[in-house]
Formats: sequence, C-alpha cells, structure tokens
Amino acid sequence: MGCIARLGCLILLVCLAIGAWFTRDRWLHVITGKPAVTSTASGWEALTPEAGSAGKRKLDDLAKPSGPVFTNLSATEVASYVFQTVAHTIPATADSAEAAVIGDALFVRAVVPVREIAGTGVLGPLAGLLNDRERLQLGGTFRVLRPGMSEFEVREIKLRDFKVPAGAIPRLVRQLSKGERPEGISPNALPVTTPRTLGDVRIANGHVTVYKTTGAAQ
Repeated sequence: MGCIARLGCLILLVCLAIGAWFTRDRWLHVITGKPAVTSTASGWEALTPEAGSAGKRKLDDLAKPSGPVFTNLSATEVASYVFQTVAHTIPATADSAEAAVIGDALFVRAVVPVREIAGTGVLGPLAGLLNDRERLQLGGTFRVLRPGMSEFEVREIKLRDFKVPAGAIPRLVRQLSKGERPEGISPNALPVTTPRTLGDVRIANGHVTVYKTTGAAQ
C-alpha cells in the first residue's frame, strides 16, 4: 500500500508540474519580478494597393463561368479592395490603415483628421475631446442587395476609445460616403459595387468567404 501511495503522489506531482509549466505566464513574473509576457499577435493587417489588387483578382476569378463557386479573402484583401478602391471611404489623408476579422465582423481602422468627420457637427460634444488626428474604427458585415450592388453595414464606430452612439452612426456613415447613395442602401451602411455574379458574403474564422450565384447576369 505504501508503494502505491508513493506512486500516486509521484503521478500527482508530475501533473502539477505539467500544469505549472503551461500556466507559467500567469505566475512566473511574481517570482522573478519581471513583467508578465503577453502575446502581441492581434490579427490586424495593413491595407495596401497590392492586397486590394489580390482581392480584385479573386473576385474576377469568381465571376468567370469556369471560376470557383466560392473563394476566401483575407481581411486586408477585402478591406483594401472595398475601402481604398471601390467605396473610397478612407480619406486620402489617413494613415496606418488596417483591417481584421473579429468574430463575425470585419473591422477597419485608420488614423484620420478629425476635422474631416466633425465638420458637420455630427460628433457633438465628443469632438471637443479629440485631438487633430485620431484613430477611426469601423466594424460591420456585408450584405448583397442585388446583382452588382452590396453594402457594408456598419454596426460600430469608434474614435480613439470613444464609441459613437448607435443613433449617430447613420449620419456619420452618410458623411463618409462618396457621391450619391444608391436606392435601397441601409442608413447605417456604405454602398459597395460588386460583381454581378456575387451571391453571398460570410465572415468567420479570420476570412471573408464570397459565393457565386449561378443565376446572376453577366
């Protein structure tokens, strides 16, 4: 019985040692006095013309009669194509533009001149709390409205750490929109011209998956 007890204690100690090793980031800094190490991987990727071109090529391939039924685009590919090439919603004076898929939504952020957003008073008292340049972040999802026309429905807008009230999102989205808004676009959405063969868009697992509809006119 003593041998069995000692064996059981040994197994318990091994299990405790393994558990301590895998959780060392939670307690090691207490012993060593060094700051805890945290992961720097965030999933954010820079928007670039090259990524936009890659996204366009994938959509063009999807539109071909012999093309795939669906294809995956990274966050930076779809955001670079939509926000820099098609919708032009990110001001030319913006910098540090990035995109990420978080949960079931696409997020885009960039440092922009606040005056280009606050000029119409849409931010109200919030404008007085902001610097000349701040990080603007949009979060939302895509919806295909009809052949050739989709929309990016904005669910969330942040300026620095301030969350824009839901009621102000439609006004701010309208200010970000360029030109005439096509019929049927939701008040809180940005219009996006898309291939007529695009049938559906789904966002999950770090990718935007686009599907072809066989009934769309070419």
